[in-house]
Amino acid sequence: MSGPGMGAPPRRSMDFKGSGKRLLGQFRPERARLVLMLAVLVVSVGLNVIGPKILGHATDLVFGGFIGQKLPDGLTKEQALEGLRRKGEDGAADMLSGMDFTPGHGIDFGAVGMVLLVVAVVYAAAGLLMLWAGRISTKVITRTVFRLRERVEEKLARLPLSYLDKQSRGEVLSRVTNDIDNLGQTLQQTLGQIVNSLLMIVGVLGVMFWISPLLALVALVTVPLSALVATRVGKRAQPQFVAQWKSTGTLNGHVEEMYTGHALVKVFGRQRESAQVFAEQNEALFRAGFKAQFISGIMQPAMMFVGNLNYVLVAVVGGLRVASGSLSIGDVQAFVQYSRQFSQPLTQVASMANLIQSGVASAERVFELLDAEEQSPEPAGSGAALPGKPRGRVELENVSFRYSEDRPLIEDLSLAVEPGQTVAIVGPTGAGKTTLVNLLLRFYEVRSGRILLDGTDIATLSREELRSGIGMVLQDTWLFGGTIAENIAYGAQGATREQVEEAARAAHADRFIRTLPDGYDTVLDDEGDTVSAGEKQLITIARAFLSDPVILVLDEATSSVDTRTEVLIQRAMERLASERTSFVIAHRLSTIRDADVILVMENGAIVEQGDHRSLLAADGAYARLYKSQFAQAVAEVD
Repeated sequence: MSGPGMGAPPRRSMDFKGSGKRLLGQFRPERARLVLMLAVLVVSVGLNVIGPKILGHATDLVFGGFIGQKLPDGLTKEQALEGLRRKGEDGAADMLSGMDFTPGHGIDFGAVGMVLLVVAVVYAAAGLLMLWAGRISTKVITRTVFRLRERVEEKLARLPLSYLDKQSRGEVLSRVTNDIDNLGQTLQQTLGQIVNSLLMIVGVLGVMFWISPLLALVALVTVPLSALVATRVGKRAQPQFVAQWKSTGTLNGHVEEMYTGHALVKVFGRQRESAQVFAEQNEALFRAGFKAQFISGIMQPAMMFVGNLNYVLVAVVGGLRVASGSLSIGDVQAFVQYSRQFSQPLTQVASMANLIQSGVASAERVFELLDAEEQSPEPAGSGAALPGKPRGRVELENVSFRYSEDRPLIEDLSLAVEPGQTVAIVGPTGAGKTTLVNLLLRFYEVRSGRILLDGTDIATLSREELRSGIGMVLQDTWLFGGTIAENIAYGAQGATREQVEEAARAAHADRFIRTLPDGYDTVLDDEGDTVSAGEKQLITIARAFLSDPVILVLDEATSSVDTRTEVLIQRAMERLASERTSFVIAHRLSTIRDADVILVMENGAIVEQGDHRSLLAADGAYARLYKSQFAQAVAEVD
């Protein structure tokens, strides 16, 4: 189990001060609650600080009563002290001069009991107020993290595809989940505690100077030593924590790899090698973890040593002050308690330094995500509606696009696709096939030229209006945790079960779905492991059919299905082609023989255009691609 304060190494932020200020700015909506929490903590700390002073008065009452009963009755305090001096007991007289006693009177247990009752009430009130402050702190932090999560979720919806293309999925997920969780845990563990510790330091120090400036200065002598110990130990422990968590990551990666590929490990008989690698990495983790925990474990006993040193100094100097009559025993007792209360928050603040550093580093990563460049805003005048019922005519007029300024991809491309046509786009990897579809969906904006849908420039349409008429099936299937029926209905809100089943029949998925134990109510996990890759693809195609798009985009959608299913999908596509304009991105040219138009792209330009037979007859780029695939297939069979 890991988490803040449990061995995780501090991740150094690039701008600790700036990110820390920005993090504090996230609490601006909670200012009223923060002020209330601070007020409650001030009162609570004040009661905790005054407690030892009151308790010291009880000690003085007990000691004064003990001394008073030893002295003759009827004398005043001054007469009793003068009698001691006449006997040559000047030291005892000096010590008792700082005490409050009445000769001949014993311990006033009623007064002592009243003082103890007051102390109990004071500490109980302090505890209840601390509990209240903790509740306020928890609510403030939870609400702040809640708002931050909302902002991140809204930000993800506004990020362009280009951002997600440049960032790994794991990195984005880590910022959204791990970093926000770490930030929340850090704030929960440090915000109230550090405020309480700082108030305690100030309050205790003030009372210590009030009781005895000399003893207060003595107590402060050990502060630089405490800071030195915390700094030295922290610097030595940090590299060991880094090594520990690096080893942890390596070990976790090996375990995950062996778990996900356990079938292959067993098939190829690599269990022994896998176990040996695990043992080596586990040993490395053990060594690194032992060093990290041992060095960091020095902090507590070292700080206890410094605290005990402080205790000894206060006790010795305080005893001398009592002997001289400058302080009462109760005041010294209170001061000893204050010295403990003073060193404890110092230790807590020092131990929270790594937590705060880690939390600010996580906050900085979240802020980097929030500051990422968003997709271009809708231009002025956008939001126009298509004239009449969408037909699906697509025109590209002199379209140019490039991902980076120094690498042109699509230059001056023009194309016209009539409603109901099936357009296949083929070409080598990097030719611009998927880019063309991304431009049509406005995942990227064209650099120059324009794309028209039914005669309307898509730049004048809102992205939501444009994409509502386009269905897309990717090579990589995506299913969420839920039933098969819910996955199919994802693209059409409010779809009935009959419509879901009709879409499944059109995609030739109905048959295999009904063979499952729960049919359409079969629950899939988020990876869809309960069905095969081809069956997952059929479900996604059924989802696209149910959305009833004007334009259907299939990006290698049949690459994961067997030949028979592929033929069935092609037949379904033929039935639906009269109602939809279809774009098919294909590498296997055998799947697009019946396309109305085949576009052959190379280096962002259409080098050939026509149907299957005419392009083969032209003996150009398409013919070379087709023959190379045929030759490869023959070679694989041989």
